[in-house]
Amino acid sequence: MSRSLEVTQTQQLYQQLEEQQLHGQLEKQQLFESSYHLSSRSSVSKQAFSTHKSHKTSSHRVKTSVKKEKGQEVVKLSPIPKRAKRTYLAMDKDKEVIGYVVPVFRANHDVVRGLMETHEDEVTEEGINYVAMRNLFVREAREALEVRVEKKTRTKHVRESAERLEMDRTMEEWSEFRKKMNPDRLTHPPEFIVKPRGQTVWEGKTVRLHCTVAGWPKPRIAWYKNNVLIDAKAHPEKFTAESTYNMHSLEIKNCDFLDTAQYYVSALNVKGEASSAATVVVKRFQDGPEAGLFDPKPHGFCPEHGVTFQTTIIDKFDVAFGREGETLSLGCTVIIYPTVKKYQPEVVWYRNSVPLKLSKWVHTHWSGERAILTLTHLNKEDEGMYTLRVNTKSGFDTHSAYVFVRDADVEVEGVPVAPLDVRCHDVNKDYVVVTWKQPAVEGSSSILGYYIDRCEVGTHHWAQCNDAPVKYARFPVTGLVEGRSYVFRVRALNNEGVSRPSRISEAVVAMDPSDRVRLRAGPSAPWTGVIKFTEEDPTVGIVPGEPTDVFVTEATKSYVVLAWKPPVQRGHEGVMYYIEKCISGTDTWQRVNTGMPVKSPRFALFDLAEGKSYSFRVRCCNSAGVGEASESTREIVVGDKLDLPSPPVSPVATRNTDTSVVVFWGASKDVKQLVGYYIECSVVGTDVWMPCNNKPLKQTRFVCHGLTTGLNYVFRVKAVNAAGYSQSSANSDAVIVQAAISVPGEPTGVTLLEAVKDYMVVGWTAPENNGGADVRGYFVDYRSVKGSVFGKWHELNHKALTTTSYKAENLKENVFYQFQVRALNMAGVSKASPPSKALECKEWTITVPGPPVGLHVQEVRDTSAVVLWEPPVFSGRSPVNGYYLDIKEASAGEEGWKAVHEKTNKSKFMKVTGLKAGTSYVFRVRAQNLVGVGKSSAVLGPILAQTRPGTKEIYVDVDDDGVISMMFECSEMSANSEFVWSKNYQEITDTSRLTIDSKGGKSRAIFNNPSLEDLGTFSCVVTNTDGVSSSYTLTEEGLLRLLDISHEHKFPVIPFKSEMAMELLEKGRVRFWTQLEKFTSACQVEYVFNDVVIEEGKKYSMKFDKSTGIIEMFMDSLEVTDEGTFTFNLVDGKAKGTTSLVLIGDEFRELQKKSEFEHAEWVRKQGPHFVEYLDFSVTQECDVLLKCKIGNIRPETEIIWSKDSIEIAEDDEDAKKIEKKDCELTFNIGKISKQDAGFYEVFLRDDRGKDKSAFNLTDAGYQAVMNELFRVIANSSSEIRVTSTESGIVLSSVVTYYDQNLRVGWLHKDGKIAASERVKSGVTGEELWLKINEPTEKDKGKYTMDIFDGKDSVKRVLELTGKVWEDAFVEFQRLKAAAIAERNRARVVGGLPDVVAIQEGKSLNLTGNVWGDPLPEVSWTKNEKELSSDEHYKLKFEHGKFASITIAAVTTADSGKYALVVKNKYGTEAGEFTVSVYNPEEEESKEKKD
Repeated sequence: MSRSLEVTQTQQLYQQLEEQQLHGQLEKQQLFESSYHLSSRSSVSKQAFSTHKSHKTSSHRVKTSVKKEKGQEVVKLSPIPKRAKRTYLAMDKDKEVIGYVVPVFRANHDVVRGLMETHEDEVTEEGINYVAMRNLFVREAREALEVRVEKKTRTKHVRESAERLEMDRTMEEWSEFRKKMNPDRLTHPPEFIVKPRGQTVWEGKTVRLHCTVAGWPKPRIAWYKNNVLIDAKAHPEKFTAESTYNMHSLEIKNCDFLDTAQYYVSALNVKGEASSAATVVVKRFQDGPEAGLFDPKPHGFCPEHGVTFQTTIIDKFDVAFGREGETLSLGCTVIIYPTVKKYQPEVVWYRNSVPLKLSKWVHTHWSGERAILTLTHLNKEDEGMYTLRVNTKSGFDTHSAYVFVRDADVEVEGVPVAPLDVRCHDVNKDYVVVTWKQPAVEGSSSILGYYIDRCEVGTHHWAQCNDAPVKYARFPVTGLVEGRSYVFRVRALNNEGVSRPSRISEAVVAMDPSDRVRLRAGPSAPWTGVIKFTEEDPTVGIVPGEPTDVFVTEATKSYVVLAWKPPVQRGHEGVMYYIEKCISGTDTWQRVNTGMPVKSPRFALFDLAEGKSYSFRVRCCNSAGVGEASESTREIVVGDKLDLPSPPVSPVATRNTDTSVVVFWGASKDVKQLVGYYIECSVVGTDVWMPCNNKPLKQTRFVCHGLTTGLNYVFRVKAVNAAGYSQSSANSDAVIVQAAISVPGEPTGVTLLEAVKDYMVVGWTAPENNGGADVRGYFVDYRSVKGSVFGKWHELNHKALTTTSYKAENLKENVFYQFQVRALNMAGVSKASPPSKALECKEWTITVPGPPVGLHVQEVRDTSAVVLWEPPVFSGRSPVNGYYLDIKEASAGEEGWKAVHEKTNKSKFMKVTGLKAGTSYVFRVRAQNLVGVGKSSAVLGPILAQTRPGTKEIYVDVDDDGVISMMFECSEMSANSEFVWSKNYQEITDTSRLTIDSKGGKSRAIFNNPSLEDLGTFSCVVTNTDGVSSSYTLTEEGLLRLLDISHEHKFPVIPFKSEMAMELLEKGRVRFWTQLEKFTSACQVEYVFNDVVIEEGKKYSMKFDKSTGIIEMFMDSLEVTDEGTFTFNLVDGKAKGTTSLVLIGDEFRELQKKSEFEHAEWVRKQGPHFVEYLDFSVTQECDVLLKCKIGNIRPETEIIWSKDSIEIAEDDEDAKKIEKKDCELTFNIGKISKQDAGFYEVFLRDDRGKDKSAFNLTDAGYQAVMNELFRVIANSSSEIRVTSTESGIVLSSVVTYYDQNLRVGWLHKDGKIAASERVKSGVTGEELWLKINEPTEKDKGKYTMDIFDGKDSVKRVLELTGKVWEDAFVEFQRLKAAAIAERNRARVVGGLPDVVAIQEGKSLNLTGNVWGDPLPEVSWTKNEKELSSDEHYKLKFEHGKFASITIAAVTTADSGKYALVVKNKYGTEAGEFTVSVYNPEEEESKEKKD
């Protein structure tokens, strides 16, 4: 019977109890799994779980291994693991950091910490009564745990199994009892029994949100508005939060628009957290349709600050155009009134109604006054409608404008532009779907497909994902590495090449979608800091089940994408998948991914046969094996399932502004997955199509901006989806880019002009904006006013008025009336003007004139404007005899009015100058008669002093026929615009003086007969425009100048660029020429000599080059008969011209000689000749060269050199100095001397002719050579250097070569230095020097060496002062001292031999001569030991010169090395000698032995 390891029955029961308890807790308890971990199977989770269990009881240790030893199995329990360190990073299974995960809600850390501490205290108090009971059961269980090993028969095993089942029932009852006694089973995380419900309320109402929350310990409740914690205590006037038992509520009082938000309630305790959301929408009641997100709304009262904030946006950004790669800024100035300290509005930027998020591409700035949005490195994704929204606590205000992003210039002509809007979808562990949008411009040919590139985040290496271009704007990318982040980009391809890459996509992480959802969701309430883990039963070793719901998500001719759901039975180690395919009509299944199973429940199949049908199925696999196959899909035919969109319905273009057109079109029919539309425009007649938008849009209306005013455009539209572009729609009808006609603006300034008993005359100012069409008339309404009661409006006239005044009759005397006026044009009737003030109908008794009417302004510029008006209707008791014009800045008060002029103005117009550019002004006029000055007119303005862009002025033109005219151009004309010319601001109706000719955007006023009658100011106004006008003042001086120009044009003269000139050519030929500046092809030339017309022949040749305007006449030579005047007469239509050249007297004779010389020179150059005659040069090495250049040489040409008429033969010494290189002859004299002087000649001759050249190297020639030599020597001199010697200081300079005739002078302090014993100058070799013996302080200063250079002199200067002098003088003293020391040091000057050989027994006497100053000390040494005088050695020193040594009866012991040593303060010296003593007898005995 086999031996087995068995746990006793008591142990089995205890383990079953613990497992049931653990499983029950895992099933019922909803534990919060930290958002910082991807899987409960991670190493961190396991350690933390083990740590958590080990703190409760040691019996919860996990079984880790079973080891067999001698037939027995030994159970080992894992040691208690250490607590895992909490990490704030999200990690995958490979422990690679994949990013941070931020919870949806966050709370203040102090608040969370307080909640945790409070909850822990409550748990401690509530659980203290259960601790003893729980430990009692645990202790009894541990005492019952015993392990023993025994043999067991099969019968016994069956019996024990039956007993075990009975025991299980008993233990279940015990387990239930223990659960009740365990406080961990009583506590549970928060749970919403009743969730808060979203509500929609009217503005001003109160809304209450309710919820019921269960949980133990009792959860703490927090309310949030748009993820921001609500502090009800800080804002009691707005919020009230209540909690009664488990019922919780939030009350929002006096709701306004800003209270519209997402409200969250969060419940939190130590066991976990939960949250729920409700949406509150606050609506504002109003008539008509509900306002949109950016529609302006009236501002309401803000009770928090006690004011109503008024928002005004000025300096608004307009439609903007940028180019890819550029930086674009949008900005507005925002004025918030009133100003509240420490309060700032909320400034939000939107693109296409979506709030912008800050990124490296988007930057915002709010200075407190100005809001700026900066888009760095523009891309087409940035195109769209941009909106600035300013939120205050009283409301909001907005401003919007479109931003267009044009494509960057392509590097290769004809390639497509970059795709846009690259996005990633359906991201899995190893798979992602990349989509993009096609560009607006395909290039010179259609796009063939796209390349997709990927790059791993953190690297810069881009890898191409597809080998062949894909046609669809959607592509599945496989082969990603799980846990790594990637970015993608797309490039388009056509026949010309590949486009630039698109902007990169946002980074995505290759990971399981469920993990991503958990990471993105985070906790459902503010993070508590409590991390709990859960662990499931291991299922390793189980083969996974079959996948379900296998279906085809995408099918194209390039690829097919499969998707499925993972199996229910898959274990915890994860599963992978094999995909199989089957061709329709067969039963053979072929595995697609044989090499590597895929991890994601998505797979893209490539290389399928187009047109064939396939079925697909999927199998799961893990370490236990491969599971069963799923159900197969239905048969799928490989091919494109998405059709190209149909063309949009023909577009309709309508006028909008001067630079934009509105285009409408019908949507494409039966289109699937529409991406949007692209609009293109073309100027009529060009067939060049330009994109209007670079980002597709889904609306069927678009405003095309950036068009040229006045041009005729047609438009077309094409749709686009993932399959590609549709055919372009039919072209729209042509439309001229002009401002659209609209109803006129409101008239202004309704005033009373005259009043009688039963009628009143009212006047008004015409609307500033006529809507693009002439104002055809006005309608006047009136109503009676009694105190504060206003009557109903009634029409006064049923037929439109053509004037800006009206006589209202049949009124009641002493009754007050109000009047309002509406303007009419072809588009309709305008809104009514603001009502006039209440006017009393009673007869005027005033005697001064009434107010002038009809004020308007023309020719507004930066610094000037012209104000015009009409006389008052009521002139008073005498006629009006003048006017006064007043002006003030629009922002100034009533005290800011001032008169423009002091004297009355008789005219009904005035030009106001001296305005400030960019400042707004208002004007008024007062009329005067003999009685006095009347009331002011209605105020005109405000008028902004600013020259409009593109403003043109009237200019005067004189045509070729001498006709004088004034020209004016306008690029903003509409179909109904006209040019109106005036003189002195009165419309010209008499055509006897001026003829008006207007065509298109140009108008010409032609003077019929210009005279002094035409003096004055001429102006031109273009109707139905935004005030386009200009004027020109014709003065008497200007008229006379124009008449002179007119005469020149009537009787023109051909202009000459240059008058007639003459030049000599080779052979002595003479060329006469001139050049015309302006002429036509019909221009003719007549050549005249002395009033006689000459023609081309043997003597003369002529040429007129009409491409350059050059007229030429050639003569071979000048003869005596050619003296006189040469003339060119020109005729070009009615224009004439004449130019002449006079050649007479000495000038002619000199020219004739030059001509003969040139002819002779030409003859000479036909044979061998000198191009450059013999001359000299001096090289940098000071060698003198005689050289010349020769030309037209042949091999047989003789070249002969001679000196002093003696030919230099080939064997002469001087022949070695001759050298010929190419066409240059050289005679190298070398270093010149008097012997080289002479007359040098060179001869050239052959059968074609001869030539010679000579150089006189004597007298003046020799001196010229020497002067050049001196120049080279002088310039070769080096800078002066300083050298110190024992005798003094030497100044020297080195030259390349020195000639004894070269003059060199030395100067000290600009004075010539006289030669003396102390200061000498001279030359040694090539060194020029100046020696200063025994220098003193007087020798300091500036030294100059003056070298003659043949003409002037070359100077070299040295400042012998300062450090230069000090260094030189110190060195001199050092060398001098050294020399003195050398001269006076103690020395042995002679008398001693080197070796002395002496016979033994004889006496040796040696005397050495000694010198030194002072007298040296004398000593003798033997073998470096000093000797002293005794009987054997007698040492003497006599007369201070002689030192002697006497050795009496020398012996062999006296042999050695001796030295006479002398020493004084300057040094020591030793005279050494060797003494050798020999014995003759010993020498003889040695010889005999040898």
